[in-house]
Amino acid sequence: MRRALSLFALLLLWEALAALGLVNPLYAPPPHQVLLTLWDLFATGEVWPHLQATFTAALLGLFWGILLGGALGLLAAFSPFFSDLLEPVMLLLNAIPRVILAPLFVIWLGIGLASKVALSLVLVVVLIFFAVYGGVKEVDPRLLERVRTLGGGRYWLLREVYLPSLTAWVLSSLKVAVGFAFTGAVVGEFVAASRGLGYLLSFAQSTYNARLSLALVALVVLFVLLLFHLFGRLEARLLRWRPKAQGGF
Repeated sequence: MRRALSLFALLLLWEALAALGLVNPLYAPPPHQVLLTLWDLFATGEVWPHLQATFTAALLGLFWGILLGGALGLLAAFSPFFSDLLEPVMLLLNAIPRVILAPLFVIWLGIGLASKVALSLVLVVVLIFFAVYGGVKEVDPRLLERVRTLGGGRYWLLREVYLPSLTAWVLSSLKVAVGFAFTGAVVGEFVAASRGLGYLLSFAQSTYNARLSLALVALVVLFVLLLFHLFGRLEARLLRWRPKAQGGF
């Protein structure tokens, strides 16, 4: 509630400064003009094909990034050979700003959907790889020994030990993964595309249209926050078994 009130107060201040002529509307148009621009985008139907393109690229990149990152993380966690093979590559990809790969993906895959999905996938796969890899490696060896002592085999180890640990690690990374997926899609469209929110942002930049730029940024932020909320609900539901931290001493 306090965050919403702070945001509302900031928007009111921005509107007041613009009304007093203290802010140049060419560079920082007041919030009501940004809202009118958003309304026009939806009222004319112009934004729908671009929304579809961005969402398709982001969600496909998120889906395949989670699957591939999870599979590679499990391979590296349970196999020393794959760990030696994959961990240096993932560390290298994690150390560089991966969005610089966008022009290469455009050259290799063209300006269509594939290059945007590839960039989103690369951004997500590294994050999920380390979440899964860390989730397995952080399991307490003493807990594993106790389960084995009680007669638990691989199935029980996976179900009762590894799966809860992995669930906690992966779900805690999903919100960041959503942001990465949309970053990949929008940046890929910004570099080269024929449609998408990134394409519209590139058009707005080339025409010095600050109102359209802010409207598109606000649109992306709203959708990402909505997905954050949904994944937060999912995390709370799936991790309701985890004891909550107690305040005080």
